[in-house]
Amino acid sequence: MTLHVTNTLTGEKEPFEPQDPDDVLLYYCGLTVSDPPHLGHARSWVHVDVMHRWLEHLGYGVRHVENFTDVNEKIVARVGQDDLGESEAEVARTYVRETLAAMRSLNLLRATVYPRVSEHVPEIIELIETLVESGYAYESNGSVYFDVTRFSEYGKLSNQDLEEIESQGDPDERSEKRHPADFALWKAGGVDPEAVREHAKGAVWERPPEGQTWDSPWGAGRPGWHIECSAMSMTHLGETLDVHVGGRDLVFPHHENEIAQSEAATGQPFATYWLHCELFQMDEEKMSSSLGNFVTVADAVEGWGANVLRTFLTAGSYNSQQLYSDETIAEAKERWERLERAHERATAAIDSPDAGTKVEAAALRETVETARESFTDAMNDDFNTREAQSALLEVAAAVNRHVDAEEYDYRGLRRAVETLEELGWVLGLAFDGDSTGQADLAGDVVDLVLEIREDERTAGNYERADALRDELEALGVEVQDTDEGPTYRLPSDG
Repeated sequence: MTLHVTNTLTGEKEPFEPQDPDDVLLYYCGLTVSDPPHLGHARSWVHVDVMHRWLEHLGYGVRHVENFTDVNEKIVARVGQDDLGESEAEVARTYVRETLAAMRSLNLLRATVYPRVSEHVPEIIELIETLVESGYAYESNGSVYFDVTRFSEYGKLSNQDLEEIESQGDPDERSEKRHPADFALWKAGGVDPEAVREHAKGAVWERPPEGQTWDSPWGAGRPGWHIECSAMSMTHLGETLDVHVGGRDLVFPHHENEIAQSEAATGQPFATYWLHCELFQMDEEKMSSSLGNFVTVADAVEGWGANVLRTFLTAGSYNSQQLYSDETIAEAKERWERLERAHERATAAIDSPDAGTKVEAAALRETVETARESFTDAMNDDFNTREAQSALLEVAAAVNRHVDAEEYDYRGLRRAVETLEELGWVLGLAFDGDSTGQADLAGDVVDLVLEIREDERTAGNYERADALRDELEALGVEVQDTDEGPTYRLPSDG
């Protein structure tokens, strides 16, 4: 069975065929960095990570882009709180660092690029200019809006009826739009003080903090939410993506608007496959920062460990709803301990050839090979992690039955260990106790140093910026500045 995925765009489960038979272009709508990341974020992260891992397992190269929205009134509302920073940019950087640390703690593969809105404003402005020049967008009082009536396929992802869509935005924005469903590409001026107060979570200021603004052909302002992802994804992946992943709650209006503005600008399909992660439930509500009913990733990893959390999160497929409770976490802990114990027992038996009687156990070998086939079939069936995890548990049960008999099939046990490690890696489970890896940690440290270097360059401290680069290169890290920002190669990369 080849890989099939459920495409929100068509509503069908379809065979997966990337544009390039060797490489996959994957984009995931990342976080607005205005709060600590929580388990709701972790659920999507882990499932996107499993998609990435399975595609690599199938032999594809994966160019994985995951953005950070670091320009938003929710971020401005955190200015001056809890030592997060005294500006929108500082608060965003604080939460970006916290988010990257949370990702590393969950044993996520590194994305190829983590673009940020603040670093892509020129590309955003260029894209908006293209839409204005082609008649798909219009300027109004220094703001720019997308004209949904010009895009004939508007609503094809969410199946929305254009005439039934209610107007969104503040009263001034609604009064500037030609059609209620038109959406902002560029917002004149700074952030709305009332919007900041709405997200302030009890903070009181004499005057709300101001957000960043940039010059544009229409005057000083800030980019709209939807245009950000189109500009960042097309900058790093080109006009057509293979896979676009995001939360189910983003289908409308965010992803619908991404399609409209991107395809209007390029005339090409924006993404071939749209995959949407279902929301994480907690006490019959979705887990979210705005509702305040969340468990942070940091607390969860400290309390249960990455392997238990990943076992829990992959117990349900990405497009099925999942409930968080003490009981579901306890069940995940028990499943992980069964896997871990089977791996330990099999490894110990292999390393102790004098214990037990040497046999050839057809039942063990058959169970392992059947489980491998079941795992592959499950993952190729729309990344069905629930059934894939069940296949690993079958291997664990077979190992325990075999070792209990004290008649050891060493070849069969080796195959079982290989299977648990190889296929466990797809689910991000680490049987060696190393949930991060030194290479990933080194890469994150280099990212942090390069981020500080960029801050120094922005501040005009070029000598300090050059010194940081020199220090990295003295450690064997090759740094290269490109139009897309600095890249690097670690000494072990060859």
